[in-house]
Amino acid sequence: MKRLFVKTLVATAAVAVLGIAPLAQAQTRTLKFANQNAKGHPIVLGMDKFAEIVNAKSGGKLKVTVFPGGALGSDQANLSSLQGGTLEMAAMNSGIFASVVKDFAVYDFPFLVSSPKEADALLDGPVGKQLHTRLEEKGLVGLAYFDLGFRELTNSKRPIAKVEDIAGLKLRVIPNPINVDWVSALGANPTPLPFPELYAALEQKAVDGQENPVATIQGAKLNEVQKYMTLTNHQYNPQSVVISKKVWDQLSADEKKLLQDAATESAKYQREQTRTAGSTILEALKKGGLQVTELPAAEVGKLRDKMKPVIAKHSAGIEATVSAVQAELDKVRK
Repeated sequence: MKRLFVKTLVATAAVAVLGIAPLAQAQTRTLKFANQNAKGHPIVLGMDKFAEIVNAKSGGKLKVTVFPGGALGSDQANLSSLQGGTLEMAAMNSGIFASVVKDFAVYDFPFLVSSPKEADALLDGPVGKQLHTRLEEKGLVGLAYFDLGFRELTNSKRPIAKVEDIAGLKLRVIPNPINVDWVSALGANPTPLPFPELYAALEQKAVDGQENPVATIQGAKLNEVQKYMTLTNHQYNPQSVVISKKVWDQLSADEKKLLQDAATESAKYQREQTRTAGSTILEALKKGGLQVTELPAAEVGKLRDKMKPVIAKHSAGIEATVSAVQAELDKVRK
């Protein structure tokens, strides 16, 4: 009996050292992971990497099923499902969470960051982590930030060589107040639409144009229904990888650690995908017939000036967060 006890003790210790004992005994779970971008998009590649890591490290006890292309509904529908616990995970533009935690609006401020280095410092630093922590009181747990990239402007009407050329265009925007306001500030007509409805709206000429990073434009084939692209880099979009708190609270400590580690690891991989694909995708869009121009520096300056009143308006009530963001960026710029 004593010998059997010793063998059992040694075996248990060995398995614990390998870190697989708790998950080996856990029930099998399947997590649905939703996003609006098409299969093959850098965001979805990051999601696939996350699923691969989770499956491998859990020995198949945790399985992640990726649903790209808006297959589980719009971002707004996904957000509601996450809070209700009927959807386990999603990756969506961080600014969308301003509807539940106002401070997230800062992520949609035009010209907030000017480089991937600045973005990483902000998102991986105390400000980015603190904002994700605040989602917990709203039924969400933020695990990591993916990189959607810098947004560019496209339309089917005319080339944009100066800021005034934007006036009068009917532009689809992400359905949130700051995006409506900055498009209005340029004299254009904002049309809030969920992303899955965008292609049809462009094809049917219900809207003239839209703004998205190049990978999203290519992935959703928006170049098929647009003629002109202007490189403006007017807005940088992080995407928050979140899990429903109702689901999170059912997980063991080991399962939580595994998912957090996988999110952190996949975020590094995903950011590389976005940043290395940009120039290649841009050339492909040009070869495909999209007429691409770069907004001159003087016009970018005018664009920035027109955005300042919008930023000031949406800074109201979140001044502490705006100041913390600016302080974090100042460190990098110095």
